[in-house]
Amino acid sequence: MKHIFAFERKEEYEKHQDTIQRFKKKLKEYQQILESEYALRDLPKGIIWTNEELATTVFSEIPIPAYTNNNLIYMSPDIETWRNILVKTLDGNELPYVQRFYENFSDNQVFIILAHELTHHSDLFLDEFEDERVDSIWFEEGMCFYLPRKLLLSEEEFNDVTFVEMKLVEAFKDKYGEHSIDDFGIMSYQGNLTSIMFDYWRSYLAVKHLVEVQANHNVNDVFKEYHNWHKEGRKVPLSQYFGINSFC
Repeated sequence: MKHIFAFERKEEYEKHQDTIQRFKKKLKEYQQILESEYALRDLPKGIIWTNEELATTVFSEIPIPAYTNNNLIYMSPDIETWRNILVKTLDGNELPYVQRFYENFSDNQVFIILAHELTHHSDLFLDEFEDERVDSIWFEEGMCFYLPRKLLLSEEEFNDVTFVEMKLVEAFKDKYGEHSIDDFGIMSYQGNLTSIMFDYWRSYLAVKHLVEVQANHNVNDVFKEYHNWHKEGRKVPLSQYFGINSFC
């Protein structure tokens, strides 16, 4: 993959140079895991390292400065940007533990966001980037967080971020949880930051439940069922097929 730097000032690049180099090395290691175990065959052509403003107003209108398409991953490496974004998702709610976690959001947790974007390129996911990407976006988004978190974070880091997202789903389920998890899609991005992230939090927790509870920690069995659902013609919503009514 090419690494392309899109900063408006040289000083901005220099500020993030060390972080980018660390992330590049770690991503190469994670890439090898995906290639050997999770059907990563076609890499994106490159990563565009940039800042929040360019990522969300010039390259795209997606309000989160990390995303991918068939050819490129866009990523802000700035940890303060991510801390500020994530604190905003509390939307004024008093969640002291969550706020402290986000105010001290770690370098490792930011890297997971980048690893999430690369995971989207696995051929285990059935929808192509140019497709409408309906019916199972929650599964892909949830799995793209579950895999790198489970594979790359320590047990403590994994449990911490899981607990935080459980608390956030509990806090916002009455306000943002009326729609089905199967409705996660393009319409999700028409809400505010918290409603957008709610779908990500809920999707991650749903996939974690599928892998660790229903499949007894066998992620391959979960992918097998996901592929069976597709082969059978997607006759019912994926959440119904998996029987995870509590996440609907």
